[in-house]
Amino acid sequence: MRPYLSLPLLSTLLASSTLAASSAPQWRFDVKKTPSGVLALEAIVVSPSLVIIFDRASDDPLQINNHSAWGAIWDLETSTVKPLDVLTNTFCASGALLSNGTMVSIGGDERGFPGNPDIQPGNSALRIFEPCASPSGEGCTLFEDPATVHLAATRWYPSSVRIFDGSLMIMGGSQVNSVFYNIQPENSFEFFPSKDGGAVRPSAFLERTLPANLFPRGFALPDGRAFIVASNQSIIYDIEKKTETILPDIPNGVHVTNPIDGSAILLPLSPPDYIPEVLVCGGQAVDPAIQPANFSSQKPATSQCSRITLTPEGIQKGWEVEHMLEGRVMPELLHIPNGQILIISGAQSGFSGTSAVQDPIGQSNADHPALTPSLYTPSLPLGRRISNTNMPTSEIPRLYHSSVTLTPQGNFFVAGSNPNRNTTLPGPGVTFATEFRVETLDPPFMFVERPTIQSLPAKVSFGASMTVPITIPGNLKGSNIQVSLMDLGFSSHAFHSSARLVFLDARMSRDRKSLTFTLPPNGRIYPPGPATIFLTVDDVTSPGIQTIVGSGKPPPTLE
Repeated sequence: MRPYLSLPLLSTLLASSTLAASSAPQWRFDVKKTPSGVLALEAIVVSPSLVIIFDRASDDPLQINNHSAWGAIWDLETSTVKPLDVLTNTFCASGALLSNGTMVSIGGDERGFPGNPDIQPGNSALRIFEPCASPSGEGCTLFEDPATVHLAATRWYPSSVRIFDGSLMIMGGSQVNSVFYNIQPENSFEFFPSKDGGAVRPSAFLERTLPANLFPRGFALPDGRAFIVASNQSIIYDIEKKTETILPDIPNGVHVTNPIDGSAILLPLSPPDYIPEVLVCGGQAVDPAIQPANFSSQKPATSQCSRITLTPEGIQKGWEVEHMLEGRVMPELLHIPNGQILIISGAQSGFSGTSAVQDPIGQSNADHPALTPSLYTPSLPLGRRISNTNMPTSEIPRLYHSSVTLTPQGNFFVAGSNPNRNTTLPGPGVTFATEFRVETLDPPFMFVERPTIQSLPAKVSFGASMTVPITIPGNLKGSNIQVSLMDLGFSSHAFHSSARLVFLDARMSRDRKSLTFTLPPNGRIYPPGPATIFLTVDDVTSPGIQTIVGSGKPPPTLE
């Protein structure tokens, strides 16, 4: 017979168990004291300590050269901000990192703004930020020459992705600013540096996915081709052959690109086969032929997540459907170094954009902010992959024009939100003001002793096996070792361009003082260029250490 516990003893054990559970480190939001000064509509990590943020040329409070700044450098170590001098309007741009570590901001708005009369049109702009060694961002500058360095086509709301030769594939967008749908589309691809003699490549896929195909979601696949999803359709595009393979539609009439934003992510790639899988979450199950004046900010967003394996067998099987814990429009999906996916931000009803639906909240087309993040665990069975157990709830809505990025420190930089046509400060009757508060979402491992990678070469070669020094805290058994090679991506409009996680074959020495791992064999598995490497031991992740995979030469390069 099982021995029973007296009620007093049982109560004591339950209380001690609850105390132990509550004292264990948990995920938490941490609001920073310093405001961003510039709305973080877009964000990208450019060094171990710096994030660049961009807004439109508006009347944000941070000043430079006697006018409002619309770019800034955020210091992750000190939570302080410096203005960045920008010539062209970065409103609704994209961006990525090249093979040599250079950041390129792509496209933007053709219009100026009354508070910044010298602003130049941004919809054909290319903005160059060379790697900068200053830990604080002091002296780091942005290069622009609109007359000579520009896109072949004008693009507002484009997307971009670094591909197998370290260059950027630039996808879609609109030739002009529009209120909701893509009314004057740029249904083409181009590259930077340019290919095809500088000509654009017309895209039948982008033509088919009108009118809700802004910010198409694209990923570089491990065979060198690109997966792209727009509206409710998807393809695999062969960059070298200039051909497309049509894939099954997103199930149940769900649409996932602006102005009906869901989000998408390439799930972690693992050796030896690097089988690609794509996850698409959120958006709305609506007919894009309906005019926005017939839509409502109160229409519930879809909770649907759709996942597909991009092998012949997986494509034949089609999309596998599961559901988030709530509907979300404008969510963001981000890699966590242990292979999980963070689902964060967005709204539980409505649409992207401002002042287009029949009942905007102030000017917001969306309502009911989704304030509690969830975790998606790809390896769990269908129906058990999504949880928000022990996840914190933010007090700050992150709606249209917000951004999130994983940092080298291992936590998430969370900022922005401005579902308004202009900068709108908090006040009576203002529900969703322009948000200059910055917070981090900190995983539990940020509050315990962590493993570290002590050093790493500035450049690492494809296929190389290397041994690096590490430290492992004594409280970690080392029974589970993961080494993740990551592109932290460019956050803009509910999508993380170029975000990527590739797991490496790795082993720890018996004395726990060194780590040996093997890099991917070529630039199709991990496009040549900047990477952050994290070591996770028993689900405790180290700070990331940055390097360049490949030769570090400017694109195009296969080294």
